[in-house]
Amino acid sequence: MTMIIFGSNGRLGRSLSKEFPEALRPSHSEVDITDRESVFRYIEAHRPDVVFQGAAWVDVRGCEVDHKKAWEFNVEGTRNVVDAVESVNGGCYFVFPSTACVFHGDRGGYVETDVPNPINFYGVTKMIAEMIVARLPNHLIMRTDFVERAKWRYPGAFTDRYSTSVFADTLSRGIKRVMSEKKTGLLHLTGKSKISHYDLARITTPEVERMTLSDVDIPLPRDQSMKSVRGGDFLEVEMRA
Repeated sequence: MTMIIFGSNGRLGRSLSKEFPEALRPSHSEVDITDRESVFRYIEAHRPDVVFQGAAWVDVRGCEVDHKKAWEFNVEGTRNVVDAVESVNGGCYFVFPSTACVFHGDRGGYVETDVPNPINFYGVTKMIAEMIVARLPNHLIMRTDFVERAKWRYPGAFTDRYSTSVFADTLSRGIKRVMSEKKTGLLHLTGKSKISHYDLARITTPEVERMTLSDVDIPLPRDQSMKSVRGGDFLEVEMRA
């Protein structure tokens, strides 16, 4: 079986690669997903049975500033991978990690049957990419929310923004488990408990500073917590320090 992990150098991709050491992990220099010919050449050369399309531009502020780049990478890049896979192996198991940012964030507790309503352009691009992936018959779209098990990347963290985040290594083990069951369709793979970003940051970075959403000028979901109605606790991954 041939598996390809696109985005293997990203925060989730690095962790997931440890769970699938046998997978092909092309670097950006090998395959630029915005380069349609590059993607088709690579897919045609390796004819994968499983593809994890984790390559994305996840900089929310950047996506708000540069809509063109965000669309080319998150939408057209994903379209290129889907089209290439479809041309070579229409039955390929195609796994796509999405985000809680497809939801508005005004109430939280979102489940798979809730209608997306993103408030930022990053969320828009991921919502459209989900639609593209969904045309493949053997797809799995996983909406999730995660951070690295490392020092918080910013000096501050929001006390008034909430999620059901998990650490990337914990999430990767959950993804492997779900993939082993060959789950398909749409799935929320999420932590069991809602937590503020500040409390989440303090798990690895006790000295992180408090901040609120009023301190930034970009639209961010206030409560992007999610639940699953498709698998219950089996599919929910608990946050651990």
